[in-house]
Amino acid sequence: MANKDFPLIFERGQEGRTSYSLPMLDVPETDLDSEFQDVYIRTEAPDLPEVSELEIMRHYTALSNRNYGVDSGFYPLGSCTMKYNPKINEDVAGLNGFSQLHPYQDPKTVQGAMEMMYDLQTSLAELTGMDAVSLQPSAGAQGEWTGLMMIRAFHEANGDYNRTKVIVPDSAHGTNPASVAVAGFDVATVQTNEHGLVDLDDLKRVVDEKTAAFMLTNPNTLGLFETDIVEMAEIVHGAGGRLYYDGANLNAIMGYTRPKDMGFDVVHLNLHKTFTGPHGGGGPGSGPVGVTSELAPYLPKPLLVEQNGEYFFDYDRPSSIGRIKPYYGNFGINLRAYTYIRTMGAEGLKKVSEYAVLNANYLMRMLENEYAMPYPQHCKHEFVMSGKNQKKLGVRTLDIAKRLLDYGYHPPTIYFPLNVEEAMMTEPTETESKDMLDSFIDAMYTISEEAKNSPESVQEAPFHTSVKRLDETTAARKPILRY
Repeated sequence: MANKDFPLIFERGQEGRTSYSLPMLDVPETDLDSEFQDVYIRTEAPDLPEVSELEIMRHYTALSNRNYGVDSGFYPLGSCTMKYNPKINEDVAGLNGFSQLHPYQDPKTVQGAMEMMYDLQTSLAELTGMDAVSLQPSAGAQGEWTGLMMIRAFHEANGDYNRTKVIVPDSAHGTNPASVAVAGFDVATVQTNEHGLVDLDDLKRVVDEKTAAFMLTNPNTLGLFETDIVEMAEIVHGAGGRLYYDGANLNAIMGYTRPKDMGFDVVHLNLHKTFTGPHGGGGPGSGPVGVTSELAPYLPKPLLVEQNGEYFFDYDRPSSIGRIKPYYGNFGINLRAYTYIRTMGAEGLKKVSEYAVLNANYLMRMLENEYAMPYPQHCKHEFVMSGKNQKKLGVRTLDIAKRLLDYGYHPPTIYFPLNVEEAMMTEPTETESKDMLDSFIDAMYTISEEAKNSPESVQEAPFHTSVKRLDETTAARKPILRY
């Protein structure tokens, strides 16, 4: 329904107004056979709004202003790393020498682009400690699946067909067990201990001769560094399994430690998160996979290689799991990530980790007097707070998230991880200023006071958005997708 503040485009139309000008007809007119005329020729004009160009521009501009993104304001969506996308990335990606390429061009005519891709592979290998990298996977979840399929191929090449299960923590990203299932493995869950870390005793219980791999991100999904990671690697490797590193949280450790140094055998990276490619509603993903030398033969083909200063795609890889995406990866996102890495340099990427960790710990310490912190130890790039104190007053985490919209902030990730009551997973990233963090802190304190003194002001929020509180269950199950 339209409203007086923002009438829909159909309500704006008036007869005789136009917003287009068509070119002169430059093809010969053709008479359709009579049998097709009734089917293909309109007898009435389409029922479209008649509006001017100015009106239609204002309409779509107003719609775009309703969107919220990292260019609009603070976006502390935990685990998703919605950080600023530097505009220099867009400038480079828009250069004709890159944007006008075609994947079927002769490789000899695109050596510059291939050199960029090879340099990106090399940089990602250095950042992770891995021996070889493929840029082919198009997002993190596909990277997970690719890594698991390589682990399967590795075991089968060694005649070990009995490794049917992959272990994931109970706080893992939802894509982890999903990827395990899609790759044809059984999911085994390892519990989190009272400190928010993997329970080593439970891991020892779960690991056996059927273990193909253990999937883990470090820092973990609670934003905590797994300090026993070396012992975990020894446990899994001792049973013949392999360690898979979910690279979603690399934003916290770049320049300080590397997955291979921790004992991981496979890693995927989210270039659309850690390396500032736009994602979510703003662009496609990219999930390159890196492996140790023993798994390198199983990388997807073709693999970009260099020989005597010339770059080419190597298809002669008999042990490869095959092609997992058309062409060679999401070139535009890879290019943006390359630009970011070259712009930041080694010291700059190290600073990214420092400020991401600093900002997260600042927020956590400033909010811990009002919001419960189930794991109060030093966090990394994100932390999980709980709205259970406010729940006792009749205000749930969902209410807090809705109220934040009134204060102009995107809410944190809510109700995840699942093993934290009334969870609010918060990631400020390294790009936010102290002023912005302080403003968010003030809003969170105000909401906490409202929960104590006027809970209905939180329970019924939001009040100042274009639409008020939705029936989210109905919206999810019976969405209205058109006018």
